[in-house]
Amino acid sequence: MNSTLNIENYYKVFQEINASVQSETKTDEVLHLIVKESTEALNAKGALLRILNLRTDQLEISAAYGLSKRYLSKGPASRHETITSLYKENKITIIKDIMSDARVQYPEEVEREKIKMILDVPLNIGNLMIGILRIYFREQREISEAEKRFLTSISELSACAISKAHMLETQKLKFDHLAVHLEKMAALGRMAAGIAHEINNPLAGILLFGSNMIKKVPQDGPLYEGLNIIIHETTRCKSIIQELLEFSREQEPKKVLANIHVTLEKALKVLENEFLLHHIVIKKNLKKNVQEILFDTNQIEQVFVNLLLNAIEAIGEKGEITIISFVNNNKNKLIIKIKDSGCGVLPENINKIFEPFYSTKAKGTGLGLSVSYRIINNHQGDIYVSSKPGKGTTFVIEFPLLTKH
Repeated sequence: MNSTLNIENYYKVFQEINASVQSETKTDEVLHLIVKESTEALNAKGALLRILNLRTDQLEISAAYGLSKRYLSKGPASRHETITSLYKENKITIIKDIMSDARVQYPEEVEREKIKMILDVPLNIGNLMIGILRIYFREQREISEAEKRFLTSISELSACAISKAHMLETQKLKFDHLAVHLEKMAALGRMAAGIAHEINNPLAGILLFGSNMIKKVPQDGPLYEGLNIIIHETTRCKSIIQELLEFSREQEPKKVLANIHVTLEKALKVLENEFLLHHIVIKKNLKKNVQEILFDTNQIEQVFVNLLLNAIEAIGEKGEITIISFVNNNKNKLIIKIKDSGCGVLPENINKIFEPFYSTKAKGTGLGLSVSYRIINNHQGDIYVSSKPGKGTTFVIEFPLLTKH
């Protein structure tokens, strides 16, 4: 075959790989297409694509074509020379001295494959090398400039294809995980409702008899003190049961067109005395003339109150709570940020705080944020959290704006 690449083959291969970039093709299918088309376009024996594992610093086999199973079974390439030489040169390199070149990790196996020359093509995303496309030839020959340009184009396109395929698969895994999480929450809610109803009745009886008995005993006696503890703890249990019922209740939001700032101000008014008692300063930077949106005013007020109570408990004494609102026109969302100057959340716990029954508080039920999370989701919104230990926590709520026709 003439060393100059046929221009028709060039465009054919380029278009096929480009089509895989535009589609939702799985990563392994994209990689197989790369090695197959590169091999056939260059009339080579075979090709191997290795992706760099940044944790192990090894080039792991991700796709192969035209090579024997015996050769492929040799595993990842870990020689430092293979990686560093490509980093330094950052261009196509030709290996002709198979037996002595340090970049060839298994020279005897390569020789058994009747390979006389190897071509290494780095795959880069920006300044980061993500892998190597290694092409094997049965004979030594010159590589034309047209072939080099072809391989450079294919490497750039391949890196994009790999990046996109990985991103799509990562997103799918996240959605699958979220679906499982939501199903668990629904099952847990149903179970919680059953338990709550079963416990609620005996608790009501204990509270009723305790309240009647305490009226009949002297206040300075030991029995009065014991009954007072029973009433107090029973009341606390009923409060927890009420939270369980709130968590389990699938209540559809009764949405009305309203101003989110009015609901926010109501929540702040409810907790006004708490802010004074704990010496907490409220700072507000709210968007003027904010667009009205559809939401359940009672449910969203419940969310704001819960987030603000969390902020108060995180601060303890003397601190700040900053509330910001703005519109993200690109996402067509109204954003509310509630930031506190409290103790923050440890990195290992940040992903757990919306889980039911998870709480860092000594007497917390771990249901407040779970209920808030569900309310926001039922409003087709999103809620996020970021935090640094000792530097506070920020909750971000995104509400969809009304679509303008």
